[in-house]
Amino acid sequence: MAGGDTNLHPCYTGGVSDQPWIIDAWVNLLRPLAPQARPEGEHIFARYGMLEVLREGTDPARLIAEMDAAGVAIGGLCGQDLEWVADTCARHPTRFFGIACPDPTDIMACLRTIETGVKAHGFKAVKIEPFLWGKPPTDRMYYPIYAKCVELDIAFTTQIGHTGPLYASEVGRPLYLDQVALDFPELRIVGGHIGWPWTEEAIALAWKHQNVFLDTSAHIPKHFPPAFVHFMRTFGQDKCLFASDWPLLPVARPLEQLDEHCALPEAVRRKFLRDNAARAFKLERAAQP
Repeated sequence: MAGGDTNLHPCYTGGVSDQPWIIDAWVNLLRPLAPQARPEGEHIFARYGMLEVLREGTDPARLIAEMDAAGVAIGGLCGQDLEWVADTCARHPTRFFGIACPDPTDIMACLRTIETGVKAHGFKAVKIEPFLWGKPPTDRMYYPIYAKCVELDIAFTTQIGHTGPLYASEVGRPLYLDQVALDFPELRIVGGHIGWPWTEEAIALAWKHQNVFLDTSAHIPKHFPPAFVHFMRTFGQDKCLFASDWPLLPVARPLEQLDEHCALPEAVRRKFLRDNAARAFKLERAAQP
């Protein structure tokens, strides 16, 4: 994705067509993992029936096939292996935008990783999951990362809500992001996993702060809290993004349930499935009105 207009993703057309047009804000590349190498992560993959996928690793070709079948045009691609993510984006420049997942404990190496991802490979975001590091988003360790995201005009994405893996959940309280958004009002923040079970905290933040968004990663519409569905349909219709967190969820599974359990008006559905992500990650020239 390096080169060209960095404010316009090659797949963005600005209108619905017969071609796939949905944006999945969070999909993953995973290297094979030996059994019990990360028991904390095995816990949640087993609960979702995806333990073998975790152990075997993921295949970009399989991901693209699932996206095609589900009508998904673009995926926000995450992975600890920056070069693998960058190579996959380069091989499929109309299908993915890169999301860097650096180690924040070595801050200078972290900032260099972000610079490389953005300037050399056209990445559009950084993802940090605070539970991995045991520090909430307000910890000073992360503040240079927020500043770098603002400097490079990319989004910051993070896990909010309880942790599926066996780590302490407290650092995922959505309310921590209130202070971050106050300190960095230009920072576009995407909070994943709808903030459950603190979904109303997450809704309050997205309503309060212009640049705070929520995605639905790892959650299916059948189990969306009623307050979240109301937010999606009404006063939060510009703030909610579709995400699967593939391979934890198959790309198609949440989409298959959307109409039955959320019944979004067509214009709102369009925002949720594409336009809001295009604005949050700057995949188009200008935000939707």
